[in-house]
Amino acid sequence: MKKIMIVFGTRPEAVKMSPLILELKERRGIEVFVCLSGQHTDMTRSVLKEFGIDADIDLCIMKNGQTLFDITEAVLKSVGEVLKKNSPNVVLVHGDTTTAFATALSAYYCNIPVGHVEAGLRSGNIYEPFPEEFNRKAISLIAKYNFAPTINAIQMLKAEGVRDESLFLVGNTVVDAVKYSMNAKFTSPLLDLASNKACVFLTAHRRENLGAAMREMLMGVREAVDEISDLYVIYPVHPNPLVRSVAYEILGGHSRIILTEPLGVRETHNLIAKSRFIVTDSGGIQEEAVSLNKRVLVMRRVTERPEGIEAGFIKLVGTDREAVCLEICKAYSADFGSSQEVILNQKYNPFGDGNASKKIADVLEQKIV
Repeated sequence: MKKIMIVFGTRPEAVKMSPLILELKERRGIEVFVCLSGQHTDMTRSVLKEFGIDADIDLCIMKNGQTLFDITEAVLKSVGEVLKKNSPNVVLVHGDTTTAFATALSAYYCNIPVGHVEAGLRSGNIYEPFPEEFNRKAISLIAKYNFAPTINAIQMLKAEGVRDESLFLVGNTVVDAVKYSMNAKFTSPLLDLASNKACVFLTAHRRENLGAAMREMLMGVREAVDEISDLYVIYPVHPNPLVRSVAYEILGGHSRIILTEPLGVRETHNLIAKSRFIVTDSGGIQEEAVSLNKRVLVMRRVTERPEGIEAGFIKLVGTDREAVCLEICKAYSADFGSSQEVILNQKYNPFGDGNASKKIADVLEQKIV
């Protein structure tokens, strides 16, 4: 029996790893052990509930005011103890979180092979996104199996000297998750509130945007809503107190901006599908929106997902208030680039075909000794 331990701790990781967990559980001869770090708590558990997955252990490291130092130390030590007790054949981590980095390092210290799901994403700036760009680069130094979502990611890894035999082009598991959660009959009170107005789905929470940049971004959003009378914004606000305080100060009380608690996976994906376009500083939302054939305005200066830009779906708009407002107004008017409508009509998804979990499971079946 081959034992695979899957470790994650944030909501985006849970969304992207859940389809893979379900796929691996269907394979004979594979035992799956799911370990939650607790970097995010309630949001992660709610995702697993929607996919019908039970965690085998929750390390519950989360504490109020936790720092990157706290998370890294707690995950490194706690996961190390779990690894020593369970002795898996391989440890799977996802993406670029502090949980993923510290888990990979812990597995390395225990001489256990690491599989990196969503390997090879790069922005080219180690401080944007922070600390994610460092985390994913560091994991690549450790990983034995690099499950890359795109050709571009493969090329990035090769440029860093990663060996060809450890590279596997599989697509992104987020496409699998979107396929799992879509509901053609979806309804929501949030959409009812929007009535016949153009609905925009907004997220904003990146660590490097906290402070002045966050204020600029959200003021730009508010000014755009004030300028366009039938624009309606749905904003699930991240639980980080530094995000919430600014969000409610700048956007709270506006009749056409609804601030909600974090939403479930199905509700998020289906609301994105019903939206006119997306405004975000997130990483995963870029892939989810493109998978649902939606335009995305990214409130960052760089993105590790250039495939979306090349395909005409994603546009970097920065964090300046005037730029954010202007680009929202342009997207509302469908002025998003001359090739956009052609690309959208083809329903091309540069992030994969929704079979990434199967491809990863196939590799692991064949490669794990």
